[in-house]
Amino acid sequence: MTQTFSDRLKNVNPDFLSFSSLKTLQVNLGNLCNMACAHCHVSASPAGEKKMVREVAEKIVAVLRQNPGIVLDLTGGCPELNPQFRYLVEATESLSLCRIVRSNLTVVTEPGMEWLVEFYRQHKLVVFGSLPCYSAENVEKQRGSGVFERSITALKKLNSLGYGSELELNLVYNPGGPFLPGSQRDLEAAYRKELAENFGIRFSNLFTITNAPIGRFRDFLEQKGVYEKYLALLADRFNPETAGAIMCRSMVSVDWQGYLYNCDFNQVLGLPVKGRDGRDLTIDQLAEAVRTGSRLELGQHCYCCTAGEGSSCTGSLAA
Repeated sequence: MTQTFSDRLKNVNPDFLSFSSLKTLQVNLGNLCNMACAHCHVSASPAGEKKMVREVAEKIVAVLRQNPGIVLDLTGGCPELNPQFRYLVEATESLSLCRIVRSNLTVVTEPGMEWLVEFYRQHKLVVFGSLPCYSAENVEKQRGSGVFERSITALKKLNSLGYGSELELNLVYNPGGPFLPGSQRDLEAAYRKELAENFGIRFSNLFTITNAPIGRFRDFLEQKGVYEKYLALLADRFNPETAGAIMCRSMVSVDWQGYLYNCDFNQVLGLPVKGRDGRDLTIDQLAEAVRTGSRLELGQHCYCCTAGEGSSCTGSLAA
């Protein structure tokens, strides 16, 4: 029987079971997206109905005013399609140490979204662009026909405005099947070579992210009959050197309704941050959620963050 993730973490260091200090506020604006990728852990699609409203967005802005110096990380779904995206960016100008938008890249090529790239540049957003491979075949297996070409078009637009040189443009790789990412350093070198030689594209960093066994990726694993095997792989490849750097120790995730989670994966699984009295905490109770030493909500899916080189929203933890 596989040891629980909590016990494995405790054996490395009991302190790793608890929150350390708030460095990043990740905001998930909902599950509306112009795509429906096979690996998407939030099962986002054009039919997504979870959409953040202004009241919740205003509370997030207020939190950033009260907590200067933390990173704002905007995700989804496709965060740019949410009506609150513009407001959150414009209202948090100068309030955050760094503001990240996690883009699927293709949204830049959608009719009516031509303003996006200039908007990124104007507000000096750090762009994390999802590009699961540098070959069209592998990308389109995960993301659909024509997606690779549209992604390349988006990257060229970003490069033309200084992204990848003066402004930060990071690419995100995730595996196309039930296996761990290769070396982040080696993959970055391969991406740089292939994208530069074939398309003249430049970028700042490549980050590798292990697929969590939840959402559509879990559906895929179960259809292939390898769900348990994949869980065992993650547990077998547990790397104690990554344990202290897991993102949930310094990040809080806010969902479209304002509820708080230790990570985006926990949102999908319905594992909110709990208060001392057992209630689900919201953005209104952020101070309680980020108390140093507060207990993390952990499960077997968390092995995806500590397997191999480790995985976080900013890539490998042991590269």
